[in-house]
Amino acid sequence: MSGHSHAKTVMATKMANAAKKGKIYSKYGRLITIAVKDGGGSGDPEKNSKLKAVIEQAKNMNMPKENIERAIKRGTGELAGEALEAVSIEGFGPGGIALIIDGITDNKNRTLSEVKVILNTNGGKMAGEGAVRWMFERKGSITVSTENKTKDELEMEAIESGAEDVSWKEAVLNIYTKPEDLETVKKNLDSKGIKIESSSLDYVPKEEVEISEKDRQSAEKLFDALDENDSINDIYSNLKE
Repeated sequence: MSGHSHAKTVMATKMANAAKKGKIYSKYGRLITIAVKDGGGSGDPEKNSKLKAVIEQAKNMNMPKENIERAIKRGTGELAGEALEAVSIEGFGPGGIALIIDGITDNKNRTLSEVKVILNTNGGKMAGEGAVRWMFERKGSITVSTENKTKDELEMEAIESGAEDVSWKEAVLNIYTKPEDLETVKKNLDSKGIKIESSSLDYVPKEEVEISEKDRQSAEKLFDALDENDSINDIYSNLKE
């Protein structure tokens, strides 16, 4: 099972570049602001689970504390900011892979137009609402540290903590939960002394697909091009890794 956002993977590999850091911090700033608004204007992560999850991700990207605080204040209205709204776009990529592209924008029509151009020039196309979303499930996704634990121990403790499913990607354990169980499973893992590297709500494909090497290379170019767009935060696909 796979479900991690391609964009988050790309972001994590770009952190060495100062210009890229600024871009990533800007994206997370928008995510934090929207999380506050979606949480009824609550800037308290202990009372706003979505905000808490985004802040944890931002901290994993080394986003400065003052940047996080400014983004929260824009969400609560203490600081003036852009009129932001979430956007979720469905489409198809090279080899017919299904795509869900999530972002935050101050101009929805502009972002839709930009994403359409990116898809069309990279072997993809936009799809209507609901065309591919049924191929995915919304899941809580947790990545944990494997230090001082065997694979069998970690898997058993993850299941005991309430995980629905687990999968390994090289030496990294990905744990999947029901969306409403994400925070509970995290607390249970923490109580067992398991270090959580990241957590988020992701779209996880019900089935993954294999494509040709040529299409895979085209898909990677598409993911990079989408990630370069300031409004795009997450890119999910059913491409088998």
